[in-house]
Amino acid sequence: MRNALQSVAEEMGATLTRTALSPNIKDRRDCSTALYTVEGDLVAQAEHIPLHLGLMPSVVREVLRTFPLPELSSGDAIIINDPYVSGSHLPDVCLISPVFAAGRPLALVANLAHHVDVGGGVPGSMSTTATEIFQEGIRIPPVKISRGGVLNHDLLTVLAHNVRTSSEFYGDIQAQFAANEVGARRLQELADKVGVQTLHHYMQEIIGYAERRLRKALCDLPRGIYRFSDYLEGDGLTGGLIKIAVSLEIADGAVRVDFTGTDPQVAGPVNATRGVTLACVYFAVKAVADPDLPSSEGIARAVEVITPPGTLVNPRFPAPVAHANINTAQRITDAVLGALAQAAPHRVTAAGTGSMSNFTIGGRDARDRYYSYVETYGGGQGAKCDQDGMDGVHVNMTNTLNTPVEVIEMNYPLRVERYGLIPDSGGPGRFRDRTGMVREITVLENAVVSVSTERNVLNPWGFEGGQPGRGSRCLVQPPGRAPRLMPGKFTTAVPAGTTITLKTAGGGGYGDPLSRSPDAVREDVINGLVSAGAAAADYGVVLGEALEVDEKKTRAARRAPR
Repeated sequence: MRNALQSVAEEMGATLTRTALSPNIKDRRDCSTALYTVEGDLVAQAEHIPLHLGLMPSVVREVLRTFPLPELSSGDAIIINDPYVSGSHLPDVCLISPVFAAGRPLALVANLAHHVDVGGGVPGSMSTTATEIFQEGIRIPPVKISRGGVLNHDLLTVLAHNVRTSSEFYGDIQAQFAANEVGARRLQELADKVGVQTLHHYMQEIIGYAERRLRKALCDLPRGIYRFSDYLEGDGLTGGLIKIAVSLEIADGAVRVDFTGTDPQVAGPVNATRGVTLACVYFAVKAVADPDLPSSEGIARAVEVITPPGTLVNPRFPAPVAHANINTAQRITDAVLGALAQAAPHRVTAAGTGSMSNFTIGGRDARDRYYSYVETYGGGQGAKCDQDGMDGVHVNMTNTLNTPVEVIEMNYPLRVERYGLIPDSGGPGRFRDRTGMVREITVLENAVVSVSTERNVLNPWGFEGGQPGRGSRCLVQPPGRAPRLMPGKFTTAVPAGTTITLKTAGGGGYGDPLSRSPDAVREDVINGLVSAGAAAADYGVVLGEALEVDEKKTRAARRAPR
């Protein structure tokens, strides 16, 4: 039954990505799908984006408060994107549909998709300088966009008139409807096969199983209180460090995560709603305690989370939140993992790239039509206790793909000049992190650019004697001028011909670099040569010097101040 429900969620996801219009969903797969009980408890989810999947239960419960089950009927669909209800940021539009079988409530299906524009001050709706939620786009409270299978065209028209890319908006919304329709049909088929009562029974059993299994896994971890702090590098308006403090207590098959001591909410758009914070905590606890645990409401039952109101991790309305998903979620997760590392050091990696590294370009193309290019970039994955990290991947709370170069140049007035990995950007260690990545894009029309990344000042930390990875960098070069180094978060207008280069951070190493094996050093050199396209004849020449060079670099890294 668990596999059957999981397959329904996965098929919903396949439907959404195959029928969406924007590259952000159909190519990057910036979306998530899941199934819930009629009470709003998570039962199964597709393997999509941890942040979406962790906060969607908060959305479903809030929607059920507005529309209790007796007020819902077959063919209804509820749309919402308000962060102070849904927990996410405004571009993440959620669609929730009740499912009925033989006239009885069976379940709820839901999907969440990142739309490329929802209005606001800049194309892409991801301004780094917003000071209140109203500047970030149109807010949609929980409203029925479909009643009894009849689409509310008037509402859809109002929403489309408040976004720049209305064609993509219409196409992606229709894909979200299609995903929920497929999920409803498959659940009804399953109910026909096993019976409604049996399906309800096993939904509860799946949730109970996850809770029992997580509690057992937590009992295997050392009891105690563990503390860790990490920092955001400014809020987009100022560059001061913003503290995220975690006190984590493991006891009696449960875990209590307290964010008391975290800095107050800030003026810029990096405030993380409680829904985002919950998602980060659930992910980190599951990843350390029992990575193979099937995700369901059972995980939340074993985890208590304290988020003081008015802080960075639980702001008060109308604080802006657009970049909390991009950066703050990653830093919350790093802080929780840093605390858990003290209880289970061999189950936690060194710090990874530390940001989803959002890159947004928007404006009008040569045909005077609005466009919005939105992408998040991967980087280095922190090394493990027994394995090197991975090159150019998303870590922690995100799990999207990169947009192919051909798709970018076909859909937008942009030219990709360079796309690849950054050699030696990972931190040295017995096991080392791998590399960050670089994307260099030239805009062919006047545009507005927003970049939001982290680890620009504080490099990703190493673990157990491993060294930090290299930080991120962003350069903007207008035509005929020298490139200018930018802060980690900025929004600016640029003329046609401007080239923007974004380099993401590597990650930290694990263990003493001097204990790295000679075979691993040789493999590092060969991988570097292959990445650079070197001829096979060059290998022997370079390998002859590999151990000496690596020893000099690692000794220097070891002497460097932490």
